[in-house]
Amino acid sequence: MLRALSIVIAVAVSACGDEPTVCESETLPLRTALHCEDELRAQAARPLDASLPGAITVKTIIDRANGDSLTFQDTTAYPLHGRFATEHLNWPPGAPFVDQYFSPSRRFLLGSVTYYEEPDVFAYELAPYDTANAVMITTAYRAIAKATYFGKRLAFHASSEEQRAVARELAKDIRVITTEELWAGITYQPLNLGETYARVRVLTAEQLATTYVSPREIAVLDRVPNDISVVAAVVTDQFQTPLSHVNVLSQQRGTPNMALDGAAARFSPLEGRWVRLTTRAFDWDVAEVTAEQAEAWWQLHRPPAAVIPAPDYTVTALLDIDDVGLDDISAIGGKAAHYAGLRDIGAAVQIRDAMAIPVAFYRQFLVGNGFDQRIAAMLADPRFRADGSARRMMLDQLRADMIAAPVDPAALAAIEAYLTEHFPATRMKFRSSTNAEDLARHSGAGLYESKSGQVGDPQRPVDVALKTVWASVWNVRAFEERDYAGIDHVNVAMAILANPSFPDEDANGVAITANLYDPAAGGEDALFINAQVGEISVVQPDPGVTSDSLMYYHFHIGQPATYYARSSLNGGAPVLSRRELFELGQALVAVREHFARTYDPPAGYGRLPMDVEWKLLDDGTGARRVWIKQARPFPGRGR
Repeated sequence: MLRALSIVIAVAVSACGDEPTVCESETLPLRTALHCEDELRAQAARPLDASLPGAITVKTIIDRANGDSLTFQDTTAYPLHGRFATEHLNWPPGAPFVDQYFSPSRRFLLGSVTYYEEPDVFAYELAPYDTANAVMITTAYRAIAKATYFGKRLAFHASSEEQRAVARELAKDIRVITTEELWAGITYQPLNLGETYARVRVLTAEQLATTYVSPREIAVLDRVPNDISVVAAVVTDQFQTPLSHVNVLSQQRGTPNMALDGAAARFSPLEGRWVRLTTRAFDWDVAEVTAEQAEAWWQLHRPPAAVIPAPDYTVTALLDIDDVGLDDISAIGGKAAHYAGLRDIGAAVQIRDAMAIPVAFYRQFLVGNGFDQRIAAMLADPRFRADGSARRMMLDQLRADMIAAPVDPAALAAIEAYLTEHFPATRMKFRSSTNAEDLARHSGAGLYESKSGQVGDPQRPVDVALKTVWASVWNVRAFEERDYAGIDHVNVAMAILANPSFPDEDANGVAITANLYDPAAGGEDALFINAQVGEISVVQPDPGVTSDSLMYYHFHIGQPATYYARSSLNGGAPVLSRRELFELGQALVAVREHFARTYDPPAGYGRLPMDVEWKLLDDGTGARRVWIKQARPFPGRGR
C-alpha cells in the first residue's frame, strides 16, 4: 500500500537523480514529474472505469510537437485529455481530438498511470481503443518511468486484445502486466452497492438447497450459488460475474452483493450477530449494531411495493408472437411481450418465430383442479407465513400436485393443434412469461422454469411442459422474491412463450447494452459481454468454471475488447471471433435503440442497459451466426 505522508512538504529523492527535491501536496493544473506520493495523489482521481476497486489514476500526455514533453494533468479537474490539451497545450479549440487516439502521425501520446492498491501495482495504460504502436508506448513508458518516484516499478497494462499483441513487441526493459495478474491481487469485488442492517449467517452454497436464510440475514458463502431466495445481502469468497442471476436479483432488490477473499474467516466472528454492512465502489465495511438499531433501520428502509399489471384473463386465443407487443403484458407476460418487441427490430436481430399461450390457460388450469382455493387457504395459513421451513414444504407439495394434475383436454388439444400447424415435428421450449417478470423495475430473472416439449414425443410430452412452467409460479425462490417486492401473489399469472429449441449451439452468453463500469452520462460507451462455449451456462456455472467476460468498445474504430476473464473451457482462446463479436455488437445496439423508445435508463446510467441472452449457431454452411434469445430491462448497479 502507498505510505500516507504526515507532513505537507517533505524532502524526497528526485526521480531523475540523487538531488534532493521538494515534495509538494498542492494540486496543480499540470506537473512534469511526480517526486512522491503526495504529488501523485494531488494530481490523481478515481478512474472512470471502476472495474477494479481501490485504484487512483492520473492522466498523462506526451507532446511530440514539443520535444516529447511530459505532463501529468489535474485529473479531477480534467478527467478527459481533450479539454486539458485545449486549455494548457494550445490545441485549437473545436478541432477534432479523436485522431489523437488513432493517427500514426498524432501529436499527443495519451495515457494514464493507475495505482492499483491491493496488488500494489503502478500501471501505464491507454484507452482500449488507442492504436499506439510499440514505439509510441515505449516513448511514453520510458518518459514516465524517468519522471516518477515509482519509475522502477512501473508496468504497462494492455487494456485490449490489440494492445496485448503490441505488448509482445516491447523491449525487455518494459515490464508488462496482464489483467489476469491484476485481478489475482484483488481481494474485494463490489457487485451491487448499498447498505443493510442484518444478522450474519455463514454457510456454503450447497447448504442453501436445504437451509432457510431469512430476508434479514446476510448470506456469507464459499462460492456463488446458482440462485438464492431473498436475503439482506450476499458475500461470497469466490469472485462473481456481474451478470449472474444472484447479482441481477441483488440489483433488483437493492441489496448489497460483494465478493471478498477469505469471506468466511472475516465474517465468522460475527456469526449470528446484528451488523451494518456497507458496500461501496472502492471499499466496504461492517460494524456491529443492536437488534433495536437493525429494526429501526428496517422500518425506515422497507422497499416500496413493486407495481405489476393486473392479469388479463379475457384473452383466450393462442397468439402468433408477431400479433402482440409490449402493450400485451397483462395477457402474455413480460418475457413474451419483449420477445415480440425483438421480432419488430428487423434484420440486425435474428430471432426465431414463437407463439404465446395467454394467462387465461393458467387460470383455467388452477380453477379446473381446485388449486385456486387451495392457494387462497395456504396464503391465509399463519404457519405458512411464520415458518420458513413449513412454507418451503407447502410450496414444494403444491408444485408436485400441480404437475400431477390433468390439463383440460380441450385446451391441450388446441395447443397441440396450433403447434402441429405452425411448428410441425419441432421440439419447442416452453418458457415462463408472468406478468411479474422482465419489467422495468422488477426483473424476476431466473425465478421460473422452462421445459422442452414436442407433440407426439413420449419423452417430452407437451402437457408436462405446460404444467412444469405453470407450477413454477409457486417455487420457493419466486415466492420469496415477490413477497420481498410487496407483490400480491394472487395477482401473478403465468403465460407461456413457446419457441423452437436451440439444438447444438456453438456458444451462448449474456450481454448488457451499456458499460457497467462507466455507465454515467458522458462515460465511455461500450457493451458488457459474457460468453461461453456450447450450452454451458454463464449465469449458473459449475464451481470452478469461468466464461469470457469482456467490455466491447463497439462504437470506436477497430472495435477493441477488454477481457477481464477467459473461458476455462476454450484453451485460452476467445469464445467469439472478431466477426462474431461485431455481429453480436450490431444486434445489441439495435436492441438498445429499439427499447430506448419505451424505457428510460435507470439511475446512474446515461444509456439504456438491456439484459440480452444470445446464442451462436451453425447456419448449415459452417458459418456461425448470432441469434437473440430474449431481452429485458437491466435494473442497474445500486448506489
